[in-house]
Order: sequence, then structure tokens, then C-alpha cells
Amino acid sequence: MSNGPYGMICPITHACQVLEPKWTIPILTELWAGSTRFNELRRGIGNISPALLTRRLKELEAFGLVERVEDPATGSVDYIRTQSAIDLEPALNALAMWAQKHVEAETVLCDIDVSGLMWQMRKRIAVEELPRRRIVMQFRFADEGLDYDTYWALIQDGTAVEVCTAIPGYDVDLYVETDSVSLAAVLTGRSTVARECDAGALFLSGDALLIRTIERWLKKFPYEPEGGAAQLMRGTGRCRTAAGG
Repeated sequence: MSNGPYGMICPITHACQVLEPKWTIPILTELWAGSTRFNELRRGIGNISPALLTRRLKELEAFGLVERVEDPATGSVDYIRTQSAIDLEPALNALAMWAQKHVEAETVLCDIDVSGLMWQMRKRIAVEELPRRRIVMQFRFADEGLDYDTYWALIQDGTAVEVCTAIPGYDVDLYVETDSVSLAAVLTGRSTVARECDAGALFLSGDALLIRTIERWLKKFPYEPEGGAAQLMRGTGRCRTAAGG
């Protein structure tokens, strides 16, 4: 990649040379999450430009971490992780556990992209824990300067969760009023639904069953270090205050 070599024999430095360039690890993480198409990767990662994503994918392909597979009949392209990338997963999982335990929540949560967060919500809603009927959830964010402050999640039995910025044309079952810091804190295990509600950063209304069972159907990210993740602190200048002025 573009960085010059370290000139050291240490194998960790050689791994860093491959993984250091910005967005490399998020791309691999999104591949592990199941995304294979260019637009899926871009939406899942967030604030990466198409040109930079293209460049990073070519670099990962050159290093043998990604295989580019084109369908000659349709011209569609999938990016598939190689065995080399699969072998890397335990090391990055360990890195995630370390960050959960030792990196302050305020540092992690201050630059959350709401659009990317809601794209991730498709995988954080456990459909099997919900009633077997159509369910519509509305998420409204209090963050300033958003292109979209309201999203809808549409859950229908037998289909993948859909997230959209347009009203889906059905009655809303659950209303979620929050901000990106609060919702991301819950998803990453940096806080809990009850704690965010008590702090006034998360407000739920609508279907009582959905509210009572939210801890079952709203899945946290699978990184829970021994002793728990570093928790979001209050009264010390929250990210929302710092970001919003």
C-alpha cells in the first residue's frame, strides 16, 4: 500500500503495514458482517468516498485478503474474503475486545454516523424474538445537522429487515426518540436501555410488548470483554453536547 515499509523484522509491524491505511479494517469488518457488493460495503462503512473504497478494495485484493468475483452474465461484482482474511478474524476480534474494555465510551461514540448506524440496525433486530406479524419502528434522532433525522425499520415475517428514510405507508408500532450516542451506546454494550431511558436520552412509546421485550430483540454487538465494556459516563461533557455545541 502507499505507506513506506517500517524496516523492522517484527511481524506485528508487517501486519500493520497491511492494515494501517484508513478504512482497511472497517472494510474487512463489513465483509465479515456479510456485505459483498460495493454499495453494501459503502453504506455499512459510512463516510468513505467511492474512489477511496475502490482503491482500498484493489489493495486488499493485491494482498490476498479479498477476491473480486464478477458474474459474466449480469456484470455484477462481489467481493469475497479469502482464507487469509478469515485467519485474521480472531486477531481483530481480540482487538475489538481490548477497545471495548480500555477505550473510553466518549471517544468511541462521538463521531457516529447516523446513516451508517441505521444501516447496521438491519442486523441488530432479532426478528425471531418479535411477534410474527408486520412491525414498523420509527427512529427519530435529536442530533444536529443530519440529512435525515427520522428512519423507519420495516419487519415482515420471512424477509430481511428493511430500513428506509421514507414513510413506509403502515401504522407505526414502536416510536424510538433518541440520539446517535445513546443508541450506539446501547448497541455496543456501553450503556443499557434502562439507563438511557432514566437519563432522558432514550424515549420509547407505542406497543407495550415491544417495549418490554426490547432487550431480547435488540441485539448488542458481539464484543463483551471480561468485566464488561467501559461505560458511557454522564455529567462529564457528553458527546452530543460537544458535537452539537
